[in-house]
Amino acid sequence: MTQLDMTQLDMTHLDMTHAKLVSMAVRWLRRYRCGVVLSEQACASGEMPDAIGWKKACHSVLIESKVSRADFLADRDKPFRQKPEIGVGCERYYLAPRGLIRSEELPTGWGLLEACGREIERVKVSAKNLRSESGFQNEMNLLLASLRRVEIRIEPGSITDFLKWKNRMAEYNRGRLPEGLVAEEEEANGFLLGTAGD
Repeated sequence: MTQLDMTQLDMTHLDMTHAKLVSMAVRWLRRYRCGVVLSEQACASGEMPDAIGWKKACHSVLIESKVSRADFLADRDKPFRQKPEIGVGCERYYLAPRGLIRSEELPTGWGLLEACGREIERVKVSAKNLRSESGFQNEMNLLLASLRRVEIRIEPGSITDFLKWKNRMAEYNRGRLPEGLVAEEEEANGFLLGTAGD
């Protein structure tokens, strides 16, 4: 890319903020059938995914949002990029405004999503097997740390108490759940199924 191309690119993407891209990434992961999605939560490795979601069979999808070339290029120097085996995500994507990142610049196996207006286009599909055992452990750490943050916020109760609120609702209503609620065993929760991921 020439300096003129870069200047024009920067001018066309002034209204695209990191927060907007992260919000778009979260919505894209939901449409990609990730049942659990977190954004900007840290794990022990120091990695803080902009957005990460999980499908069935613990299959994870990472999205890193980049609004500038400098941010994209600096990402290469992070320890979990230098040693991709400690990184999170079975699938890994960069999300950037259209034209900011070229496919040939991507790390091995990474995919590319481009934002244009409110839409996201998948320009290059990610490999689906990028996560190692170390990466899986880092994901578990991220999930457990996130659950602990939830538990701290709902204290003096616990996550278990919070998850059992429907049982209490039924007790208060003479054994019946309020209209619109389904029993726990009838909830659609693909994470409880023993099937392979999508």
